[in-house]
Amino acid sequence: MVTESSSSSSSSTVPTSKGVARTLAQHHQAVVGFLFGFFVILVLYTTVSGQFGSTNTIVVLQSTPAEQNARASPPPQPSSPASALNNSTQDNMQANRTDQSGGQPVNNTVTNVSDKMKEEELIRQELDQDDDTNVKKGAPAPRKPICDLSDPRYDICDISGDARATNRTVLYVPPPGERGADGQEWAIKDQSRKHLEYINKVTVRSLSAAQSLAAPECTSRHAVPAVVFAMNGLTSNPWHDFSDVLVPLFITARTFDGQVQFLVTDLQPWFVDKYRLILANLSRYDVVDFDRDAGVRCYPHVVVGLRSHRDLGINPTRAPRNYTLLDFRMYIRDIFSLPPDSIGIPYKAAASNNNATDGEKRKPRLMLINRGRNRKFVNIPEIADGARAAGFEVVVVEPRRDLRLEEFSRAVDSCDVLMGAHGAGLTNFFFLRTGAAMLQVVPWGHMEYSAMIFYGVQAKEMNLRDVEYSITAEESTLYDKYGKDHPAVSDPESIHKQGWQLGMRYYWLEQDIRLNVTRFAPTLHQLLRTLRE
Repeated sequence: MVTESSSSSSSSTVPTSKGVARTLAQHHQAVVGFLFGFFVILVLYTTVSGQFGSTNTIVVLQSTPAEQNARASPPPQPSSPASALNNSTQDNMQANRTDQSGGQPVNNTVTNVSDKMKEEELIRQELDQDDDTNVKKGAPAPRKPICDLSDPRYDICDISGDARATNRTVLYVPPPGERGADGQEWAIKDQSRKHLEYINKVTVRSLSAAQSLAAPECTSRHAVPAVVFAMNGLTSNPWHDFSDVLVPLFITARTFDGQVQFLVTDLQPWFVDKYRLILANLSRYDVVDFDRDAGVRCYPHVVVGLRSHRDLGINPTRAPRNYTLLDFRMYIRDIFSLPPDSIGIPYKAAASNNNATDGEKRKPRLMLINRGRNRKFVNIPEIADGARAAGFEVVVVEPRRDLRLEEFSRAVDSCDVLMGAHGAGLTNFFFLRTGAAMLQVVPWGHMEYSAMIFYGVQAKEMNLRDVEYSITAEESTLYDKYGKDHPAVSDPESIHKQGWQLGMRYYWLEQDIRLNVTRFAPTLHQLLRTLRE
């Protein structure tokens, strides 16, 4: 019994020892695995957190002097600030994801996110202050010249800021931060034709730092801009009045909508009186005689000179608000209180309101302009009779410089046709209605090109009918004066090749016109049919 009991006890002890050993081995493996895993996690955490901590410090917290200078100067590309913000935001998101996946304690994660938000706010504040910083710390931009002499037709000076005008001189006092050691000076002809010899010059100075301190004090201050321009030159000829002064003045000053003052050099009282309605509409302020004004007038903006695109024309691509010559004509009609352009030419407007028979209806009215000196019609009664025979009502006029435009504009507006020899009298086509006709008699001497570029093109641009009649050599008084074999009669081209002065002498100054009414009649009949269409 004892023997059996011992055997049994020994056999049960052996299995128990094996179980303990197996348990101890498994525990040992678990401990080693845990320690190895913990070590790996610790190494990964140290590496990752070190990288993101370094990134945060470089971008925001420790701005180097070079970075500060970079912020104080304009960024190379407008997208750079936005890119910096995007990169910072991506870093924040990536760091947050790493902390969560890497087992970082919650309080450190919250601190990191909070720090990032503060850093982003700092970045935004710095970016918002970039413009101010650029102005304060950046080097002052070089001053742009206030005068432009590059246009072949005119010179112009455009001054914004402290501008002081006194006795044919305009001074520009730059802001303190823009004053240099040296000043600049220009002398320009303040009209649209800078090559005219008898236009006196106006002096424009941009003052240096020392000159600015000694600048004359203002005797009057104005809240509106000023335009400086000359009234002399070729004025007193209506074409030049409009081409050299009024149209360029419209281009230069119309955008001010009357809130501008005119400082006029070489002021012509007759010009101010004749065109007073136009001048008073372009400027609601008194005209200043800039040659005699002894005060120092201070303006926030001064333009010296008149912009001009071409002879009696406007280039819409260069004009403010894309003005056209048609806009100018409508502007003139409005100033002179002429009937609405939409009612049509007088002949059709009257016909539509007339209940009488066809024979009693009003005839188209033709204004026949006769020049006073050269290129005048020498047989004006015969021409008028021929026009009446063709079916027109005829009004003969000889414009004078002292003509009251208020009355004359209404007379032109009442006509369907404005007829005259190539010359200044045709400039009154600005008072015609849309669809009315300008009938230009072109003198002898290959003057068709001049007729087209000085009047024909403009008539078409203003929605007027352009009709031209070119006379023959026999219709020119040059034929009677020099004979048919003289080069001025037989070979005009040879005259033009010798220079414009010779052509001017024969064809512009010495020539008058004896119109052949028989040859001219078909032109009148065709025009009448056109008006009745």
